[in-house]
Amino acid sequence: MEAWFSEQIDQTFTTFGTSHTWMLSIYLVVSLVMLLMHQTLKNSNVLHNIVRYSLLFLLILSEISYQTWTIMHGLWMEGSHLPLHLCGIASLLGVVALLTYHPKQIKITFFIGILPAAIALITPDIPHGYEHFRFWKFFVHHMAISWTGLFLIISTKVTIRGKDLLETFFYLIIYSVFIFIFNTYFQTNYLYLNGPPIAGTPLDWMGEGVMYYISLVLTALFVFSLMYFLYKLIKKTR
Repeated sequence: MEAWFSEQIDQTFTTFGTSHTWMLSIYLVVSLVMLLMHQTLKNSNVLHNIVRYSLLFLLILSEISYQTWTIMHGLWMEGSHLPLHLCGIASLLGVVALLTYHPKQIKITFFIGILPAAIALITPDIPHGYEHFRFWKFFVHHMAISWTGLFLIISTKVTIRGKDLLETFFYLIIYSVFIFIFNTYFQTNYLYLNGPPIAGTPLDWMGEGVMYYISLVLTALFVFSLMYFLYKLIKKTR
């Protein structure tokens, strides 16, 4: 147990290795089950609340346990451990949305939570294998973020429209400007505005300099548009 929660790396993470494949499989199966049971999740108060509070518990536990781990090992720094990345914001908004069911918060969580967290699951930026706390925290947290965005939209009466896409995209641009200033002042790299992470991710394909920022903006708009298309497809199928 001590090694499981320690700082040392006894087992490194292997992309698309057995443990990674298992996590992706679990994510896909649960997502599919939620989609197939959307009507039951909407009509059954008992099942709805079980899923709702389970997701709430996972989001809060993941964030608190990770902050505790970094503090215990003297690793916490404002430059890398504040929940200011997109998935971190999606997690916090997800908690608020699960508690309040505010339509606007549900819509924003839908756009910034589902696909970005899924991409993170496919290209994880973690050094530890499945025998370590950080492996489980990363996968459980990102799966819960994505499932929260999906659950909130299929189990409530909230409707997504084209203007919601543009509004959320506008919020993201404003937030990115704020983070850009924060990064400049504190020499950080939140939202990876100063460049991609060390681990190989799709951000490596975005180019350099001004082209990097243009690619980020266009990619965000493409992802939001794809999410809107999937929403319309799911709604039509239902």
